[in-house]
Amino acid sequence: MPRMYLGHAPVVAPAHAPNAVLAQTMHFLVQPLAELTEALQAEIAANPALEIVEEAMQRCPRCGTPVVAGQCPKCTLPPGASPDEPIVFVSPREDHFAPLPWRDEDAPDAEEVALAQQVDLPTYVARQVSPELTDPVARRIAAHLLANLDDDGLLAISLMEAAYTLRIAPADVAAVAAIIQQADPVGVGAPSPREAMLAQARLLAREGRQPVPSAVFQILEDESALALWAHEGAAALAKRLRLPREAVEEATAFIVANLNPYPARAAWGDRRLGSPPGPPPTLPPDVVIAFHNNDPQAPLVAEVISPLRAPLRVSPLFRQAVRQSVGVTRERLQEQLERASLIVKSIRQRENTMLRLVRLLVREQRAFILHGDARLKPMTRAQMAQRLGVSESTMSRAVAGKLVQLPTGRVIPMASFFDTSLPARAVLRKLVADEKKPQSDAELALRLKAMGFPVARRTVAKYRAMERIPPAYRRRRQEASGC
Repeated sequence: MPRMYLGHAPVVAPAHAPNAVLAQTMHFLVQPLAELTEALQAEIAANPALEIVEEAMQRCPRCGTPVVAGQCPKCTLPPGASPDEPIVFVSPREDHFAPLPWRDEDAPDAEEVALAQQVDLPTYVARQVSPELTDPVARRIAAHLLANLDDDGLLAISLMEAAYTLRIAPADVAAVAAIIQQADPVGVGAPSPREAMLAQARLLAREGRQPVPSAVFQILEDESALALWAHEGAAALAKRLRLPREAVEEATAFIVANLNPYPARAAWGDRRLGSPPGPPPTLPPDVVIAFHNNDPQAPLVAEVISPLRAPLRVSPLFRQAVRQSVGVTRERLQEQLERASLIVKSIRQRENTMLRLVRLLVREQRAFILHGDARLKPMTRAQMAQRLGVSESTMSRAVAGKLVQLPTGRVIPMASFFDTSLPARAVLRKLVADEKKPQSDAELALRLKAMGFPVARRTVAKYRAMERIPPAYRRRRQEASGC
C-alpha cells in the first residue's frame, strides 16, 4: 500500500540503527529508481525469505490513485491543508509505467517486442554496453553517466564531477566513458563535440572501411584547433599545426563529411530496433510533482516512486520454517532471514529519508517549481542535511542521480534544486533574447551585476556556454546574415 507523509513533525529514523542497516540504506539511497528496482528483484529472486505483499489495493474511482488512509491524496484535500504545505506519499512503481497492450496468448514473441518498442537514448546505449560491464561498480558508473546525457547525446557533467559524485577513481570513470563512446551512435557520452568526433574518427580508422587522413587526429586532439579553423581558416590552422595547407583542407573536408559533433542528432537505432526512434524521452523520474486535483492554487502533490509494485516484507511462513528447523539447515535459513530483514529495514529507511527530503524541497522551492529557474531559492545540501538531521554524505546520496518531474511535465535532476547558477542563467537568457545588438560578456556581466547577480566576465562566458548561447561575434554574424 502507498504510504503518505503529512504534517510538520518529521519522522526520524532510529538514532542507533545497526551499522549493517545503515550501510545497506546508504547503498540503496544512492541508486536511481531503475537500478534499485533491478537490485531488489535480484534479491527477491535469490532469497525465499523476501516477498512482495500482494494485497488488494483500493483505488480512487475518479483518478485511479491508490487510496491512502481512506482518502485519495490527489483528489481529496486533507482538512486544514495549507497551499504551501505539500502532500507527499510513496506511489507504486507500476502506476508510472504503462503495461504492454497484450497479454497471455495474444503476446508476440520477444523479437517482435524488441522491434516494435521505442526506447530513449540512454536505455538504448545501456543495452549495448551492459554485456561489457559485468562489474557492479562499472554498471553504476555507466548508469550515472547515461543519466547525465544532454539532448545532443553529450555528457552534461565532467568526468571529474562524476568521479567526485560517485566517490570512484577518475580512471575507472574514464574507462567506462570510453566504452560508452564506442556504442551506437558513436561518440555518445563524450564530454564535448570535439571528443565525440575524435571517438568516431578512431573507430573509422580501426574498422578500415575508409581511409582517415592523419591530419584529422592532429586537428581533433588539439583542443583549440577547431576554433582556430572556424575563426581564421585553413591557412592559420596549417601554420599552427605545421602541416601543408592541402593536408589541413583534406582533413577538415573529411571531418565535415563524415563526423558528427552531436551524436544524438544522428539516426540511431535503425539497425537494432527496426524503426527510427522518435524524440528520446528522459529516464523514468524518481519523484513526480503535480497539482492537487489539477488546481494551481492548491497544495502540490509529490509522489516518491517505489521501486516495486507493492511493499516488501519478510515472509511469515519463512519465519515459521526457521523456528521449526534444526542444525545446519537452521543456520542457513537464519542467514537468509537476517538478510531479508536487513533489506526490508533498509528500504523503509530509504523511503523515510526520501519522503522527508522531497517534502522539504517541495515546500521550500514551490516558487521554482511553479515559475521556473529565475525563482530558485538559494539552498545548499549542507543546509538541507542540517534541517533534516542527517549527515551531508546521506544528503548527497539522496540527491545523486535522482530525477524529478515537474507539473509541466519537464524532468530535471534533483541536483537542480541546489544549482545556485540557475537564476542568473535565466536572466542571462532573457538579456540575450531581448538584446537589440549583441553584447559582449563584459557588458552582460555589468547588466547582471546591476540586476543583483554579481558575476565575473568569465562566469558569464561559462553560463553562456552552458545555455548554448554563441559568443557576441557569432551572434553579430547571425544577425547580419539574417539567421
